[in-house]
Amino acid sequence: MKVLLQHKASGLYLKDIGITTHDTLEAMEFLSSTQAIEFCASHKIADMQIVLRFQEQHYDIVLPMLMDRRLMLHTNAPMRSANAA
Repeated sequence: MKVLLQHKASGLYLKDIGITTHDTLEAMEFLSSTQAIEFCASHKIADMQIVLRFQEQHYDIVLPMLMDRRLMLHTNAPMRSANAA
């Protein structure tokens, strides 16, 4: 199973901070959904959802993500969107 981050509006996958891609093979992979959430919180990335992609299956599980302001303790910078392809 792959854990990916996908921009909600564009459907593009996060490749790196500020970079998105259509290709799931190029997308940044996370070890868990918790790690993906913490990555978004620490880098102030908004408008994302978690995608659980299974190699053997013909479907993905998409988990909407609401960012809790309490998770963003690292800086006071505003949230940014990852849709910068």
